[in-house]
Amino acid sequence: MSVKQSDHTQGQVNTLALSAIGVVFGDIGTSPLYAVKEVFHGGLPTDATHVLGVLSLIFWAITLVVTTKYAIFIMRADNKGEGGIMALMALALHGSKDNPKRKAFIVTIGLLGASLFYGDSMITPAISVLSAVEGLQIVAPRLEHYVLPITIVVLSVLFFIQTKGTGKVGRMFAPIMCFWFATLGVLGAVNIVQHPDVLMAVNPYYAVSLLFELGWKGFLIMGAVVLAITGAEALYADMGHFGLKPIRRAWFGFVFPALLLNYFGQGALLIGNPHAIENPFYLMAPNWALYPMLILSTLATVIASQAVISGAFSVTRQAIQLGYCPRMNVRHTSGDEMGQVYLPAVNWLLMVSVFILVLSFRSSSALASAYGIAVTGTMIVDTILAFIVIQALWQWNKATSITFLSTFLIIDLMFLSSNSLKIPHGGWLPLVVGTVLFLIMTTWIKGKELLARYLDEKRVLFEELDERLKDRPLVTVPGTAIYMARSVHGVPQVLLHNLEHNHVMHEKLIVLTIVTREEPYVDEAHRVKIRMFGDSGGFYRVKLYFGFQEEQDVRRALQLCRHEGLDIDQKTVSFFIGSERLSFRRKSPMPKWRRSLFSFLTHNSTSAIEYFKIPVERIIELGIRIEL
Repeated sequence: MSVKQSDHTQGQVNTLALSAIGVVFGDIGTSPLYAVKEVFHGGLPTDATHVLGVLSLIFWAITLVVTTKYAIFIMRADNKGEGGIMALMALALHGSKDNPKRKAFIVTIGLLGASLFYGDSMITPAISVLSAVEGLQIVAPRLEHYVLPITIVVLSVLFFIQTKGTGKVGRMFAPIMCFWFATLGVLGAVNIVQHPDVLMAVNPYYAVSLLFELGWKGFLIMGAVVLAITGAEALYADMGHFGLKPIRRAWFGFVFPALLLNYFGQGALLIGNPHAIENPFYLMAPNWALYPMLILSTLATVIASQAVISGAFSVTRQAIQLGYCPRMNVRHTSGDEMGQVYLPAVNWLLMVSVFILVLSFRSSSALASAYGIAVTGTMIVDTILAFIVIQALWQWNKATSITFLSTFLIIDLMFLSSNSLKIPHGGWLPLVVGTVLFLIMTTWIKGKELLARYLDEKRVLFEELDERLKDRPLVTVPGTAIYMARSVHGVPQVLLHNLEHNHVMHEKLIVLTIVTREEPYVDEAHRVKIRMFGDSGGFYRVKLYFGFQEEQDVRRALQLCRHEGLDIDQKTVSFFIGSERLSFRRKSPMPKWRRSLFSFLTHNSTSAIEYFKIPVERIIELGIRIEL
């Protein structure tokens, strides 16, 4: 549910900030488990100079990307309170209505960013839970061979509880994550006290000096430094659930300081004991705390994974509503929170993918090679879309907007190019996943465009139909018939089909079209638009408008027609839906490989009956053959 900042009291902001800690910061909050270890994984010496250089890189990466780019700038680009790549894309499209080429570019890169997000959704649960359970290698080395089985069990439980909804589990998240971040801060502070000189790393000189000293190897290190900022987009993506002020307050007041303390604490530990690089996170803790840390880390990584899985559900639903991917079964798991949804197909595909990752890569260090490409690719898309919003909607002057674009694009491209070196060692995986999903979505969009063109060619205007019916009147039967139509113009094929073959019409005839706006929510006052045709007073065109975050419930929305002067008795109404059978002409503009894919997607998409919550007992399906 969208949150309006103006409605928040001080107490509400604090409460929402507390809740946000449990959901928003899970991914970035579990990065200390593996980030520092992976930076030194390539053989970088763990002496004081190199430790300070690495910490400086991590500090400035978090400060510039997470704090400055996302928390300060991009989070201002809210679409009626909503955030995330789909909301940002819709906002950019809204600012580019009069430029078809720019709109096509925005949709292309937006879909590319969303596709890469799914690669991140696969890797985050695998690397997070695996890195936490790997603590067994420190806590109880003799149990090392149980790391993979325990990881699989933990992930299995996580994916299976999705079917129950995350509302009840979510209430436990905030206290656990607050304790997690507090523990990060305390462990870091205890180690910093022993080597306070580690705080000198806030000076960017150490970061620049390290990069100059290492040259090409310094470029390689940036591919590991990016692990410290994974999850940055979650601040923006979850803005609709918690609001701008609560997320900023949680970040600046608690999460950011706790992360910095922990990273600097790991650095202090390495300065005093270079051999602790084996697992600096766990070795910061005293021996008596190792088992509790193992349990707490596993809980924190499960919560981080939960946030990413929920994000995949949310992005998929938004893509469906906007027409970028086929309809899927969407279940709402909360009667109070509109954003809590469960998509079985996405859940089980993610589960299988994550299991394959864990069993293939077998360690968090190996998985780190696959991580980064998807994250940095999505960040580049965010930067470009934000630049378009800045220019088109905020109307910043050219110099300021170009400074924003160039500064953050250079940082993003530096991270992306350093991560591109990981492609042969696992970085290919999110690219393959992203490419497949991008091709699926673009094929779906292309197919829908061809379908719309076909319907437009066959279109009969309401006025024409009215004239035909005057010349050749049909038998009128009592009741109301609602014909579902894809297009907002003309008479749907299913109506023409029925009139042609059955030669009867209902006394009240309604053509209904569902329209998804490029905004998250539509006010109830603007939900329904009705237009009457003909002289008889029984011929209506009804449009129902929904936002891309809303459940498209036709039954509930039709009740609003009564307020607009159109009374529909849903106990006696009949819904006519066209059951489309697709075929392709030899010279169809769609490539052959896309034809098979589009046919497969159409055949396997959830039916309009189930998706739009139309009562099954009131449905009449008519077969319609369409040749594209």
